[in-house]
Parts: sequence; C-alpha cells; structure tokens
Amino acid sequence: MSADTTGRLQPHEVALLRGGPRAAVTVAVVALHLRGAVEAGRPGRLRTSGSSTEAAGQAPPPPLPLPSFPPLPALAEAVRSALGRPAGLPEVLVHDDVRLALAELRAGLKSAGLLRALPPHRTRTARRLLAALRAEHPLPTSRRGQSVPDTLMAVALYGEPALQVLVPRFALRAGLVARAEAADRGFPSRAPRGGGTEGVAYSCGGGGGGSD
Repeated sequence: MSADTTGRLQPHEVALLRGGPRAAVTVAVVALHLRGAVEAGRPGRLRTSGSSTEAAGQAPPPPLPLPSFPPLPALAEAVRSALGRPAGLPEVLVHDDVRLALAELRAGLKSAGLLRALPPHRTRTARRLLAALRAEHPLPTSRRGQSVPDTLMAVALYGEPALQVLVPRFALRAGLVARAEAADRGFPSRAPRGGGTEGVAYSCGGGGGGSD
C-alpha cells in the first residue's frame, strides 16, 4: 500500500476507490500511454508501442530512456503484460496478471480502512478522502499546463469527463470512452486519416513530453 488513510494515494488507487477495477485499469493504460508505451490500435483496441512493426516482421524500436518517470506500479506492469498482443479493455481486465494486481490493490485499501467487503464498499474515511482530493484537484477544462501526475489524478477522480478533456482522441480510439459520448463533445466518430497528436505538457522530475 502506498499511503495510509491520511496520506496521498496514487492515482490508480484513487481510481479503484472511486470507480472499481475498470477505472483503475484505465488510469494504468493512460499512464502507459503518456510514457509512449501503449497506443490505440484498431478501434477499441490497445497495443504496446512497436507491436505493429513486430507484426510486420520488423524489429521494434528500442525503448526510449525515461529517467524522469518513477517506476511503474504493479498494476501498470500487469496491464503492459496483458498487452503482449493487442486487446480491448474488457480483455485486459480479465487477464490473470491484471486480476492479481487488482486483488492486491483491494487488499491494501481494505487494510488501510478505505474499503470493506460489504456494501457500501467505500468507508466514510474513503469518502472524505475522495471529497478532499476533488476539492484539491478540480476537473480540468484544458490540457494546457497539466503535468502527468495531475493528468492521472484527474482521470482517477473524474473518469470519462477527464479523459475527454486530457486525452480525447486516444481515449476514443482505444475504447476508453463511449463513441456516442465523444461525438456529443464534437469528436469525430472515426479517427482522421494521418493521425495527429495532442500534447500534454508536464514536468515530472526533469520534464519531458507526452502525447495523446
């Protein structure tokens, strides 16, 4: 467990507390995407970066050195393992490594007094903590100036509304948000040819750049 009941939880822990396994795995996917480790494949599918070149019989590019990033949490490592071949989010959720990582997260939150076995699953302490975090981290209205930690915490706290602001095209192509909801916000129902990137400015122990 990365934090006690009075400390700061990591974004994937906050997401599990707020929205359950899918929310936690979504945060892990976005964290990997911001590192350049995961991208959207076919509509509604995720793949590790370089998987398309591997499928074509080419050697994947060497991983970029990312000294500014802290080590990946166990859940993100499990998600990356689950994407040994392209998969949709529902498939990732039932992968053995991911299920184990989620079980360990739940156990940690229970031992910290934030979750319990019987409904309502969140404890009063957890509800107060989530309310305090939302007060400290309002829903962003723009990607501009958002650090990677801020981006992940916003996705953890707000889910799809944050995805649609911070990584809209990736979230749509990867199946992290519903296509109808994305269309309501003015995004095309089909990704434009030629791609395109949307930057997320950040600084995390030395800075760098992330893309949507």
